[in-house]
Amino acid sequence: MKFFRKKLVMLLTATLVILIIMGLSSRENSKVHYFSNVFNTVLTPFQQFINFTGGKVEGVMTYFEDVSVLKEENEYLRSRVEDLESEVSNLAGLREKNEELKEALNIKEQFSDFEFYPANVIAKDMGNWFSVFTVDRGLKDKISQNDTVITSRGLVGRIMSPDIVSSKVISIVDVDSAVSARISRTRDLVVVKGDMQLKESGLCRIEYIEPHVDITVGDKIETSGLGGIYPRGIEIGRVKEIRQRSNELNRYAIIEPYVDFNRLEEVYILKSID
Repeated sequence: MKFFRKKLVMLLTATLVILIIMGLSSRENSKVHYFSNVFNTVLTPFQQFINFTGGKVEGVMTYFEDVSVLKEENEYLRSRVEDLESEVSNLAGLREKNEELKEALNIKEQFSDFEFYPANVIAKDMGNWFSVFTVDRGLKDKISQNDTVITSRGLVGRIMSPDIVSSKVISIVDVDSAVSARISRTRDLVVVKGDMQLKESGLCRIEYIEPHVDITVGDKIETSGLGGIYPRGIEIGRVKEIRQRSNELNRYAIIEPYVDFNRLEEVYILKSID
């Protein structure tokens, strides 16, 4: 208690002295005024140091505030860049899809006597190549056995066995596939078949080429319309290589399909309009 009273007395005394000095220093020619000037002169360097230090501290605080703002802006810009990159990727995908649909529509116009069913590949047999696979169209969509399956690039194969909501497709690279075809340049008839070894490379073959058939590397092969399964004029692929077994009369050709049987995702089913 005594200590508190002592501190209070000292505080009141100091306050009184300061008030007296302020009053006297306001008078002109006051000695106290000179004392005040000396006192201020002594304190000026300390005040300047305090002001300088305070300014620096304020500058540092402002710097960190600016850094925080810049960091937030940088995060926002990074997020916007990622969004824009995603939008560009989506637009590119849509543009590619649009081109495929345009080509598919050209096919639809070419085969106006057929209904046009888009379908998604939902399963495939073991291996890298789509020799036999499943699509999400079936009997409920009026899909029937031997309906033709294509992409915007060309012939894929045919419906092998339809179920209620899905169907098995056998492609032209499968060993059990055979397509009546013709050479676009010469109109000569040939048969395109699947091959066990060639299937692993996504290729098929013309098994036997008669001596009178004019065929050369680069020739385009398309469906002939014979055989009652595939409509005429669907592109199959091109001749990649011509080989001979024992003599000039025993030739066969390696066919590179236009369809990429390693990356099938969507196909179109052509169904004849009754």
